[in-house]
Amino acid sequence: MKVALIGATGFVGSHLVTELTNRGHEVTAIVRSPEKVTAQSPLLKVVEGDVFNEDKLAGLLTGNDVVLSAYNPGWTNPDIYAEFLKGSAAIQSATKKSGVKRYFAVGGAGSLEVAPGVQLIDTPGFPEEIKPGANAAREYYDILKNETELDWTVISPAIEMHQGTAGIRKGVYRIGENSPVFDENGRSVISVEDMCMAIVDELEQPKFIKKRFTTAY
Repeated sequence: MKVALIGATGFVGSHLVTELTNRGHEVTAIVRSPEKVTAQSPLLKVVEGDVFNEDKLAGLLTGNDVVLSAYNPGWTNPDIYAEFLKGSAAIQSATKKSGVKRYFAVGGAGSLEVAPGVQLIDTPGFPEEIKPGANAAREYYDILKNETELDWTVISPAIEMHQGTAGIRKGVYRIGENSPVFDENGRSVISVEDMCMAIVDELEQPKFIKKRFTTAY
């Protein structure tokens, strides 16, 4: 496939570059700072782009088979809530303008239901420092549910993925939809490498068109 990847320099995005190119997909990494992309592959093309320049972004997306967004303004960004929503909406709109129908977005775990009608973000002990970004991801998922033109998919990571779980690619994972996947010890955890494998598996063999899914061990 030809994959336009937004957010290729981030925690998830950088691992997506590796997973995609290792599996033979052509990747166009659209980033604000091309010099920050350290991966090297004959299948990787790096171009400068800004999600807030919607018309230029649409031009960069044109001709790809899928737009894969790992966009995140940064967990320490004081404006993460507003920027995440604005940037995600711009990417979604630019995708439609580009003519690409397949749109895949990396969301957050905060909107997963841990009990009937209770989302993780609303439980006691949810980290305050990531609440603005998690809330933005939750609201954007609610917006995306109403998207009818694109064949969209959202993945919510395991609860512990964003806590630095990295460095292991087991090559296995389990799938859930709107609730976290827990292991025998009651943990919802996955490495970023295995989550990226689940993302590319979904791109290659779609099962969650116009749906959200989650993954963990």
